[in-house]
Amino acid sequence: MVNSEMKKRWICLFVENEIGVLARVSGLFSSKSYNIDTITVGTTEDTTISRMTISFTSDDKTFEQIKKQFNRSVEVIKVVDYTDIPIHMKEILFIRVNHCSEKDKKEIFRIAKIFDISIVDYNYSSILLECTQTEDRNDALIQLLQEKFLNRIEITRGGVVATEAIGISNR
Repeated sequence: MVNSEMKKRWICLFVENEIGVLARVSGLFSSKSYNIDTITVGTTEDTTISRMTISFTSDDKTFEQIKKQFNRSVEVIKVVDYTDIPIHMKEILFIRVNHCSEKDKKEIFRIAKIFDISIVDYNYSSILLECTQTEDRNDALIQLLQEKFLNRIEITRGGVVATEAIGISNR
């Protein structure tokens, strides 16, 4: 029996580095009425090949259909399902906290130290944090800052980059 539970999925596609490939990949998701949570694309050591890391939520049946369609696609060289294997994963995140008092700034510097994140820019009333953590860790940071600095944060979130683990995973 196929599990119909919706769950977070991660796949890696190695694709030909050609115009229109990203549009065709995202079109596959929209044709299935599924939303992509994050997608990152970059060239590999071979500049004719790009690596796409995609996260989305789906049930098992739809996930299997999507993987099969990618495997049949001419531009897709390889499909790797990252959902249940050990991987290393990071997401880039910038958070700007606005309208900061001196007390707020001290608290933000303390939080930055605890979360092991960088303060990359600041002025008399705003601080810009840069985080390269896992999605879960970034979610925790966002939640904390939203609670502490209600309606004063701006979030710029990039996609997840992931690769297979050699020995230890940091999912």
